[in-house]
Amino acid sequence: MSKQRLVMIGNGMAGIRCIEEILKRNPEKFEITVFGDEPYPNYNRIALSNVLQGKTTQAEIVMNDWSWYEENNITLYTNEKVTHIDREAKFVRTENHRTVEYDKLLIATGSSAFILPVPGHALLGVTGFRTIDDCNMMMETAKEYKKAVVIGGGLLGLEAARGLLNMGMEVEVVHLMSNLMEQQLDAPAGALLKRDLEAQGMRFLMEQQTGEIIGENRVQGIRFKDGSETACDLVVMAVGIRPNVLLAKEAGLEVNRGIVVNDFMQTADLSIYAVGECAEHNGNVYGLVAPLYEQGAVLAEHICDLATEGYTGSLLSTQLKVSGCDLFSAGQIHEDEATKAITAHDGVAGTYKKVLIRDNKIVGIVLYGDVSDSNRLFRLLKQKADVSEYTPASILHKGADEGDENLVASMGPEETICGCNGVTKGAIVQAILEQDLKTFEEVKTCTKAGGSCGKCKPLVVGVLEHTLGGAIQEETAGICECTTLSRDELTEEIRTKGLKTAKEVRYVLGWKHEEGCVKCRPALNYYLGMIWPEEYADEKQSRLVNERMHANIQKDGTYSVIPRMYGGVTDVQQLKKLVEVAEKYEVPLIKLTGGQRIGLYGIKKKDLPSVWEDLEMPSGYAYGKTLRTVKTCVGAAFCRFGTQDSMSLGIALEKKFERIDTPHKVKMGVSACPRSCVESGVKDFGVIGVENGFQIYIGGNGGTEVKEAQLLCTVKTDEEVLRLAAAFVQYYRETGVYLERTAPWVERMGFEHVKETMMDEVKVNELNERFETAIAKYREPWEEVLQTPQLRAMYEVKHV
Repeated sequence: MSKQRLVMIGNGMAGIRCIEEILKRNPEKFEITVFGDEPYPNYNRIALSNVLQGKTTQAEIVMNDWSWYEENNITLYTNEKVTHIDREAKFVRTENHRTVEYDKLLIATGSSAFILPVPGHALLGVTGFRTIDDCNMMMETAKEYKKAVVIGGGLLGLEAARGLLNMGMEVEVVHLMSNLMEQQLDAPAGALLKRDLEAQGMRFLMEQQTGEIIGENRVQGIRFKDGSETACDLVVMAVGIRPNVLLAKEAGLEVNRGIVVNDFMQTADLSIYAVGECAEHNGNVYGLVAPLYEQGAVLAEHICDLATEGYTGSLLSTQLKVSGCDLFSAGQIHEDEATKAITAHDGVAGTYKKVLIRDNKIVGIVLYGDVSDSNRLFRLLKQKADVSEYTPASILHKGADEGDENLVASMGPEETICGCNGVTKGAIVQAILEQDLKTFEEVKTCTKAGGSCGKCKPLVVGVLEHTLGGAIQEETAGICECTTLSRDELTEEIRTKGLKTAKEVRYVLGWKHEEGCVKCRPALNYYLGMIWPEEYADEKQSRLVNERMHANIQKDGTYSVIPRMYGGVTDVQQLKKLVEVAEKYEVPLIKLTGGQRIGLYGIKKKDLPSVWEDLEMPSGYAYGKTLRTVKTCVGAAFCRFGTQDSMSLGIALEKKFERIDTPHKVKMGVSACPRSCVESGVKDFGVIGVENGFQIYIGGNGGTEVKEAQLLCTVKTDEEVLRLAAAFVQYYRETGVYLERTAPWVERMGFEHVKETMMDEVKVNELNERFETAIAKYREPWEEVLQTPQLRAMYEVKHV
């Protein structure tokens, strides 16, 4: 049976995605010919802003290179425009007088940047922002000229403006409305966005209408309708797109704003399909890539004679690709008589959350500054979930067990992970299992998930970890895939450039992913707190889940609460409190822990604040990257072999170091004699009592890989132990890599180097001074939970 002839007009993202979907379903059905009017293979148009902003190169945004067309036996004609469709004879003709016959024709001509038809719009230096050539023109202009005006304060205009700023140009954004991105943001969110962009150096001319572009051969400025003017060397039009429908209209197809199609993406001529930005379905023309990919999948099913329910329309969401500005918008953004809004606006932190509810269902989302809840909320919106059982606080703020890792686990295989490329969870899982994928880069290459805007990377990594059953290790020269900077390079940049917030670090140091990732967010939070102990405000949302909850989550979803018992010593009052709490909250398990404490296991999340309140005991930080325990024996006070008072020294150490953040957990032990009943020789900092004082050991590690601690020195007094311990902990804090235990740290730094530092009186004094500065800022975290309604609400999430 001979193949049918499929001709596609257009070589863009939507059209080529259709071809990919067709090849998946029936690679032998069609003889495929593709015409593109640009001289390039298929590239990622939505990543042009990243090219302009210097985050990536033109070569890196190519999605299907020349070899892909050859491997799939696709005839590709680039830089050749189709000028005529003959529907009766079923052929297309090009500007080069080439004629190609078809059995099925696919029109994927996309859209063009709308150029305002004002006087001067054809001058040199006036451009849209739609193609690689537009991008190249802007980059070349920036090398010679200094002032740019972007007309349009929407998504594309702001991304273009940010790129021009990065290239050293002065940039003004002209916007007709009073609010930036008014299609996606309401006034408060728009105001926060404007404030942040102004801080980056962008200037705005709001509520201005362009009347004329001034210049002779080249643009010299803009004159507005009110008579005011602004000078410039470059004008970028970002005021919308216009579907490319002239070819279809001349062929006699039904055209409104776009080429009218049915649910199977067929035009009035059933042998001709249309897809992407040139197509109009049920009165809607879509300009974002996710719905275009959804259309492509339906078209492929139908054209390959497979059963499909057809395309029913798409629910859109928006994110901005501008460093330092995190926003998310989906669905309705304004209230009406039937729609009520739940909002939270923090003008100091620069965050804004708004969720619109109608008939107990989420119908709209606007997030600015903190978009960590976007996946959860968008999923509820798409599922039309009943949220009547939620409290307002729990709608706005997810609980610790509602993070991306748990969201991924609860998602069905049909749910979309990567909206830009239309990749479902099931497709990613299938690829991981069938192709034995181990890293995010492998998943991205195989499935294209995370390969466009990059916002979905945390979810893609979550699917990978969930499928493989544990955390994955990505090989990278930097601290994570977001940056090439090593730990030492990063901390040096933070110090020398005076960077005081994680958002500032990611923006100034050119993070690949503006919001960071699960690996670098907690690391940045640690490094900033260590470098600027008196100025940095801890980002609780960047901490690991157990640290946010101040308890360890168990496999059944309940938590363990382990209060501090200094040196493993307790008293009657503490024991009474523990008994009372265990009875009140029906604790299913009470256990003596390996750290000489009593743990309460099986606590419900909602009860955690009340449990801490009732206990009136400090947290034992069994969850923290900090001092966990100081294990002690009973010492000389009771043991006939004891040479020193181990309990008193252990309690002093525990009280000195509790709460302070360290690169990883730290365990200490104080034994009263060389019998070392508390295993001081495998502790991060171990102390063993001898006749003439205390032996100090460092860099030990128990666990799966036991590392014996090394003898640092012998000192005579408790005060010397405490002083050396503070110097050791502070030096580890300042030079350790986040999530690096002291054993590999000592090995990396060199034991002799660490010893030399600890024996240097001047350095020890300096380290102790910096330690005292750092420890001064710490408060009891559970007190913050009890005192802050927003944080307390984290525990009160009600599930659908």
